[in-house]
Amino acid sequence: MTPVVLLLFLTPLLRCCTAEAKLVDCSGVPKGKRVYSGSVNSWQSATSGVYTIYPFTERFSIKAYCDMETDGGGWTVIQRRMDGTVNFYRCWDQYVAGFGDADGEYWLGLDFIHKITARRPQELLVEMEDFEGNKASARYSSFSVGGECDGYKLTVSGFTDGGAGDSLKIQNNMKFSTFDKDQDISDANCAKQYLGGFWYERCHDTNPNGVYRWGSDNTIHAIGVEWIAWKGRDYSLKSISFKTRPVQ
Repeated sequence: MTPVVLLLFLTPLLRCCTAEAKLVDCSGVPKGKRVYSGSVNSWQSATSGVYTIYPFTERFSIKAYCDMETDGGGWTVIQRRMDGTVNFYRCWDQYVAGFGDADGEYWLGLDFIHKITARRPQELLVEMEDFEGNKASARYSSFSVGGECDGYKLTVSGFTDGGAGDSLKIQNNMKFSTFDKDQDISDANCAKQYLGGFWYERCHDTNPNGVYRWGSDNTIHAIGVEWIAWKGRDYSLKSISFKTRPVQ
């Protein structure tokens, strides 16, 4: 086979290999590309949106929302509440596998979160908004979630205040709990008591997977989508999202 014929044969295979590069998380989304407009070359940034990622293997994918705008982008959104369209009072198996729609409200899944944080050191950003239009955030320079054999234990540290305060502090080093798998350290079942699924202690200073309610409401104590350090125990947030990316 002549060199020219060999090259013609191999070129489609090389292109195929290049096209099959898989994202393990949103940090792998290309940050931008050069575009030509008239006589000007400009830089077009990657857009935020739903991408297919492969945290486990190249054969096993999941949809995730990638934030490509906040602080340089590359954030994999692992949890998001925004309108109350998804019921987050779910059983253990669903929190492990994930549920909801990546383009709306969803939970990525404990197995996927564990795999992402086990690959490389991660940071965590929690962003939230109240019903008056005020926004705040909390950032942690180190974030990881253990495997199933460890109860998907949460580990966070290196807090930086973006106006929200630190509501994860007491829930650090806690295992994940749902109404049908109680792993908190309370005598009660925190997931049942506060109608959510999360890393409860006894019980919570944040309940992001609680019942979606509208603002201040103390009819039933502390069951809402809450971040206590910012809005107290009886204010349910309009939106909250947890997002992670490899440490820069």
